[in-house]
Amino acid sequence: MSETLSQSESADIAMAAVRPVGVLDTSGTEGVKSNRVLELPPPPKASDELRLPHIKVDTARDGRWWPRWTPSSCMVSFLFHFCLLMILGFWIDTSLSQQQYGDLLAGFNMPVSLDSVFDDELPETVSLELGHINGDPPELDERFDVPKVAGPDDNPRRTAFGLKQAELTNLLTFTGVVTRGGLKGRNPAKRESLLRSGGGTRQSERAVRRGLRWIAAHQLDDGSWNFNHNKSICRGQCRNPGTEPSTTAATAMALLPFLGAGQTHIEGDYQDNVRRGLYYLSKRARLTTNGTDLREGTMYGHGLATIALCEAYAMTDDPGLKDFAQGAIDFIVYAQDVRGGGWRYMPGEPGDTTVTGWQLMGLKSGQMAGLSVPSPTIFQVRRFLDGVQYDDGSQYGYMGPQPRKTTTAVGLLCRMYTGWRRNHPALQRGVVYLSNLGPSQENIYYNYYATQVMHHWGDQLWKRWNAKMRNHLIDTQAAKGHESGSWYFNRDFGSRRGGRLYCTAMAVMTLEVYYRYMPLYGSESVESGF
Repeated sequence: MSETLSQSESADIAMAAVRPVGVLDTSGTEGVKSNRVLELPPPPKASDELRLPHIKVDTARDGRWWPRWTPSSCMVSFLFHFCLLMILGFWIDTSLSQQQYGDLLAGFNMPVSLDSVFDDELPETVSLELGHINGDPPELDERFDVPKVAGPDDNPRRTAFGLKQAELTNLLTFTGVVTRGGLKGRNPAKRESLLRSGGGTRQSERAVRRGLRWIAAHQLDDGSWNFNHNKSICRGQCRNPGTEPSTTAATAMALLPFLGAGQTHIEGDYQDNVRRGLYYLSKRARLTTNGTDLREGTMYGHGLATIALCEAYAMTDDPGLKDFAQGAIDFIVYAQDVRGGGWRYMPGEPGDTTVTGWQLMGLKSGQMAGLSVPSPTIFQVRRFLDGVQYDDGSQYGYMGPQPRKTTTAVGLLCRMYTGWRRNHPALQRGVVYLSNLGPSQENIYYNYYATQVMHHWGDQLWKRWNAKMRNHLIDTQAAKGHESGSWYFNRDFGSRRGGRLYCTAMAVMTLEVYYRYMPLYGSESVESGF
């Protein structure tokens, strides 16, 4: 099938430039540099009492109350009102100078070339005119109180690894399907058996370990990762840096492969890397009236960060992460398009399949962690998928029903997570469609989603897919110099923005498919729970 995508159909990961605004606090905390924005105190509330200057009252004139101003009271009144006007003027000027939303919107008023990350043809240039469907952007109430992320020496209360019981608010309760697909496979005791039964090998696990080492080596001093990996100690030793400026997207994407391999800020060989990455995300958070905002200009970054926070909380039950992760879930719920049911770059915009896929996985991760995920939000996702489906749901488009192979993989995985059973006719046709296409030689974004679909499906179709995918990734991993352990795919358009870090993180997560999420279908999934 020849596939041509418009430019607006190539969004991959967090794709909007953010210009920091405000005064930066460069003081360190526990060896981690902080870039927390220092904000002025809020203005006086309308309800606050203002002490007026003393007024002498003369009640002798016609029985009415008449103020009699003395020279001293006039001077006090003048000084009071002058100071009040100066304070209000200074506060208004400061508030306007610290607003970030205008900068985020301005970055989208120019043509972008991002959506080509999803398929194999160059997009057309399209200028996006964005606005807030749900009204003005949320006002910042206060700086988020950074949660305490437990370190290796702390001992927070936690349940069995990856087995935290979900609350009553269940992502799939309304479908009548047993909730599956949890994180139990990341337990070291379970991972080995899942690796063997799923089709992994010693070579594939060695590729995962080498990939994690490369990612860890390119972490910045402040705990973040950058798609331009040359900003780390690499300093040009590895080729193919990315250009996407979102640090929340880059940091979250780098954290996910560690979490997928069972590495947390409490257990594993990369405790310090994970702890500092989570701490960085906490420093980038904005607490709004609608939840914790981690966008840095785009919902891609927020979705990725939400998945990382929720998985870290689900795997450790660290109480310092709970409110943080729940706030990120709440912001996803707020940002949903109330008409169509999807998500796009900014809150309230008509959705596209790729951004919606990341937000749904954020909600799913929150449900795995026992956080509150409202069922109406999931009902809306199903309505969005109905609007972009082709052939009754066997294939999917980007913002309409024109099918594409990558958006089909995303759409089918979303259908699995929103309750389609294995015997659904459209799901069966869609799996066969992906199987006939096979793994891509260059499109790692498509491989990431399609591999999850095929793994959940299982049977002979999965075995055939896995052999091609696994061997291809093992063979294409860099093996020389500072690039050793990484991947880069020249004709994957996401590589142009995300660079070698993006390709490596996606490839590692694809090779972790055997244990990263428990199967959605089959007897093993029924036994696994969360």
